[in-house]
Amino acid sequence: MRIRLCLAALSLAGGAGLATLSAPAASAATCSDIDVVAARGTFEPGTLGLIVGDPVFSALQKKLTGKTLSSYAVNYPADLSLTSAAQGNADLVNHVRTQSAACPNQRYILVGYSQGANVVDNSIGISSAGAVVGSPIVATLPTAVEPRVAAVLLFGNPIRALGKSVTGTYQSRTIDFCATGDPVCENGGDDVLAHLGYTADAGAAATFAAGKV
Repeated sequence: MRIRLCLAALSLAGGAGLATLSAPAASAATCSDIDVVAARGTFEPGTLGLIVGDPVFSALQKKLTGKTLSSYAVNYPADLSLTSAAQGNADLVNHVRTQSAACPNQRYILVGYSQGANVVDNSIGISSAGAVVGSPIVATLPTAVEPRVAAVLLFGNPIRALGKSVTGTYQSRTIDFCATGDPVCENGGDDVLAHLGYTADAGAAATFAAGKV
């Protein structure tokens, strides 16, 4: 019940004061220095995601002033259907694979919020099966692309409520924010509003990514 309330609150937040945030235009094509690939949360409005993706992209633009940035919004339902996260997983991997072939010098920053964190987890080989709005892995980033993933930025990551986290190849390039009491990422968490507050971490996430680029 708490999770459903949290998701409902997230949906409602799109029409509240958060709507004043500016949203970047998503672009999948040009060979920028860095492509920011963002998977939004369940029912989250915005171009890349009003609560996380859009403010993180804005913060990255300010931090990475010597680099050209493009953005891509992972194309998936971001709803409560059983295949939603799997569709996002497939789309993220397909996008990065296509971009890496077209732009051999391009690097990537992966951003995932809530269900979008499940999408990113799966894409880097960490299964979100069993987590809230999770799924089994259906695709992973090719080994050849792995060195070009500069940073992985996760927020309200549901696998953390299962006691899991990103390990292995991408661990040192990953920052994973879980607010105290967030029931989506903290087992036993009971603060629904904590799941909606990750905009405040956009600057810290951008600083972390800047140190990895």
